[in-house]
Order: sequence, then structure tokens, then C-alpha cells
Amino acid sequence: MQGCKESDHSTISETGDHVRTEFFDLNISNVPLRVEIAALPEERARGFMFREFIGDDEGMLFVFKEGSAQRFWMKNTRIPLDIGYISTSGVLLEVHKAKPYDLSGVPSRSTDIKFVLELNAGAYKEKGITIGARIPLDDVSKMLKHRGLNPEEFNL
Repeated sequence: MQGCKESDHSTISETGDHVRTEFFDLNISNVPLRVEIAALPEERARGFMFREFIGDDEGMLFVFKEGSAQRFWMKNTRIPLDIGYISTSGVLLEVHKAKPYDLSGVPSRSTDIKFVLELNAGAYKEKGITIGARIPLDDVSKMLKHRGLNPEEFNL
């Protein structure tokens, strides 16, 4: 999700606010990605809203304090996405397609989802990331620390 690597990549939000985007290196099944971390409630609520583009090797990793059932929707999200639901042990359990602006939500079947990895639509298949792939939890802890967050608060 990975050595913590920072990049000065920025975007402008729908409201015109300047949003600094910080990327971290994440490897899932030996596939290198650059991900943003959405660990705080406001970050998780915003996700990829209002974005026009995300790079081929970019994504967003949502981190929750506990594993639970999840339902992700696409409010104000203009980019078609793949939503990967990942267990508390870091194992990819499900991948679902999500259409732009779809408010119906994409529910997980599992009740043990602690991480969600959003990538461009089709990216899981194109990159060969399959069910059972793992994210390194130690690397997620390092990312959270780099962000000034305590991994223990996320049960890591």
C-alpha cells in the first residue's frame, strides 16, 4: 500500500480549495501502486469525489479502525472505479465495479472489511491482482505514522 514515499501532487477541489495529495508506495501481490490514504472520517467521505483523473498506477486506500461490512457509493465521483474489499488480515476478498455518480452503493459480502482499495475500472484485472492478494500491514502502519496518525488507534 510499501515504503512510505511522499510526493507533492496537488489537485483543486470542486469548491476551488487547494487539496494536497500525498502518495505512498504500496505493493499488492508484487504489483507496485501509488496510493493516497483515507483514514480520517472526512477523507473517507470525500474519497475520489470531483476528480477528473487518477493515474494508471494510482489508487486510494481507505483504512478503518475495525473490520465490518462496507458499502461504498459514488456520490460526485466522476471516474469509473474498481472497489477492492480487504480483510483485517490484509487479504483481498472481493472486487466490485462502481459506476460514476451511482448512489445505490456497492456492498461487501464480507463482514470483516478493514481496508478498501479503489483503483481505476478494470485495473485489478489488467494488473493481475486477484482474490487472495495481500497488502503488507506493516507498511500500512508506516504510512499512518508518516501521516502523524497512531496505527494502534486503527488496531495495527
